[in-house]
Amino acid sequence: MEETQAPWPARDGLRITRVRAVVTAPEGPPLVVVKVETNEPGLYGLGCATFTQRFHAVAATVDQHVAPMLTGRHPADIEDITRMIHLSSYWRDGPVLNNALSGVDMALWDIAGKRAGMPVYGLLGGRVRAAADTYLHAGGATVEQTLDQARAILAAGHRHVRLQTGAPGLGHYGAPGTANGYPGQPYPDGWDVQRYLRETPALFERARDELGEEPGLLHDVHSRLTPKQAVVLARALEPYRLFFLEDPIAPEFYDRLPEVRQAAPMPIAAGEQLGSVAGAARLVLRGGVDLLRLHVSSIGGLTPARKLVALCELTGVGTAWHAPADVSPVGAAANLALDVTSPAFQIQEGHVYPDAVLETFPGTINPREGYLHPHDAPGWGVDLDEKAAARYPPVTHLHERWAARVRRPDGGLEAP
Repeated sequence: MEETQAPWPARDGLRITRVRAVVTAPEGPPLVVVKVETNEPGLYGLGCATFTQRFHAVAATVDQHVAPMLTGRHPADIEDITRMIHLSSYWRDGPVLNNALSGVDMALWDIAGKRAGMPVYGLLGGRVRAAADTYLHAGGATVEQTLDQARAILAAGHRHVRLQTGAPGLGHYGAPGTANGYPGQPYPDGWDVQRYLRETPALFERARDELGEEPGLLHDVHSRLTPKQAVVLARALEPYRLFFLEDPIAPEFYDRLPEVRQAAPMPIAAGEQLGSVAGAARLVLRGGVDLLRLHVSSIGGLTPARKLVALCELTGVGTAWHAPADVSPVGAAANLALDVTSPAFQIQEGHVYPDAVLETFPGTINPREGYLHPHDAPGWGVDLDEKAAARYPPVTHLHERWAARVRRPDGGLEAP
């Protein structure tokens, strides 16, 4: 494809010369990062495009379809470039296309910050807070293991912790299983919804008794309940004052979220599996959430996310971006830029990146005493060591191997 130009006069000679995807897995989950290079020596940008379950598809989209459209463009034309990418595939949205778009979008913001000599949050109007409060995950095979992990998290200075506990066999989402399955059932590794509805309130009863009244306690259903079951669980958890209950129902049933939210005594956080900025906007406008919780790269990156942040501010909805191990440190830095620049911010999912990630992504931000503090360096302040990245090649089908085993005790497939 020939070099593309904007339909207005060029203001200087700066141009995009190369766009490519880099896939690495220093912690296990494949991370996709897009690198946008320019004709100014040393000036490049990095963006998160991590759809870890389909990383091959995202990388191919970036390299084979998106990159040729950007060669010759000025990197400052972020809005026009991202709109062009969004419209160019004719069929729009979805996590593959949006992650490819996000990688470019965040990389262009990184370049903009470096050109201005400012962190990206400075380009968004500056900070309204010094740092972002976070929560970490405690998930053991038993209640005792979960609470032990929670105590360690709180002792490290965190004020919020997500609690998940496993079950016989395969376990639950976010927590391992025990060695023994459900005896006498066709599929001993099954996920039993009635057992889950009984044992989850018991977990939080013990948590309040043993952890005290002060910590913010959170729980992720991971979309495995019907709307009625979600209400039953929410009401059973009322005495334990959850900070939020996450993804109580599947995205296919989001039209029912307003009724779940109305009946639930705690805030509802949802949106992690959305692959459309318009779908996220409808979730906010139709009263389905108290906290909008998106995988930012799956809705297209910083540019659409900052528009949703403005919508949240106007409607009284909070933000709580998705950021476990399958968000790259570049994506985590983008989340943090949104967190510290918006009054809508409520809480940020945190993750402690291990040494292999710190080596691969110099400048990676880890929480300190429960807070994430943004860099003052220009752009994201996070770099990519490609030699280190090459030492951690991705493995295909890690998630699929697990997801295929998530079944009910009768053998029926359950949402992963």
